[in-house]
Amino acid sequence: MFFNNASGFEEGYAKKDNLEIYYRDYGPVGGIPVLLVMGLGGQLTFWPPYMIKRLQDSGYRPIAYDNRDMGLSTRFESNPTFLSNYLKYYLNIPIKSEYKLDDMANDAVMLLDYLNIDKCHVIGMSMGGMISQILVANHPDRFHSYTQIASMVSTPNPTNGPSFRVIRLLQERAFKNATKEERIDRAVRLVSTIGMKGYNHNTKEFRNEVGQSIDRSKDDTGFIRQMAAILGTRDRVKKVSNIKIPTLIIHGDIDPLVKPKNAFHSHKLISNSDLLMVENMGHLIEEPVFNKFKDELIQHLNTNC
Repeated sequence: MFFNNASGFEEGYAKKDNLEIYYRDYGPVGGIPVLLVMGLGGQLTFWPPYMIKRLQDSGYRPIAYDNRDMGLSTRFESNPTFLSNYLKYYLNIPIKSEYKLDDMANDAVMLLDYLNIDKCHVIGMSMGGMISQILVANHPDRFHSYTQIASMVSTPNPTNGPSFRVIRLLQERAFKNATKEERIDRAVRLVSTIGMKGYNHNTKEFRNEVGQSIDRSKDDTGFIRQMAAILGTRDRVKKVSNIKIPTLIIHGDIDPLVKPKNAFHSHKLISNSDLLMVENMGHLIEEPVFNKFKDELIQHLNTNC
């Protein structure tokens, strides 16, 4: 690991066998650790700085990392096609994947072990929520609480998953031969579709951030393999129903990627859970959206330390 003086965080690799997971520890060292588990195709840099700062200001130590196959973490080699998985998705045919969400949960455990963290809070976003469900179900003694944002329990299918319009936008990301500017343009189209309504995502600042994320990790092939892991990991209903640690479920009432009914399903399965439906929240955490649930989030963490 090494310390980045300019940014004030510690970062490096947790390693085991041939796997390397890149992380960023925002500190402070004396804060209560909060593990941040990002969603499909997202790098650790996707966690918004205003959320990181609010956690720090509240006495917490946010730790984010790149899931396998994304950012600076280890890449895998299989080459699933979007079209094939798309057809299987609609026909409810089992999908084979190089790894499962369970493997991704084990990556998080490896990171906690590497950082000598015996117990922490965990916040999972979208696919990160699915990974976190497995984490807290398998290792309840290692977590104070779980926060699930914009996620689901059942394997995505046409009744609970993305709309056709969103699937078409996701399909665009599967195209490998795109210029940097084309990748920025399609990112703008995607977030404008799945994010908060009425929010301007097509700004110079956002486009620069997307460009920086592309420069940080030009290889985007892991997106399809991560998607295959989601679709190839069967329903976690039984596992999730055994979660007993305090859980806060946060979900947007207009989420077009993970339909709102998934939040109610999670709430029903997790007996020790509270559900917060956020008005005009899509699938992202824009600052106006974060301001709507930040107090409830900190209260949830404070209550369950």
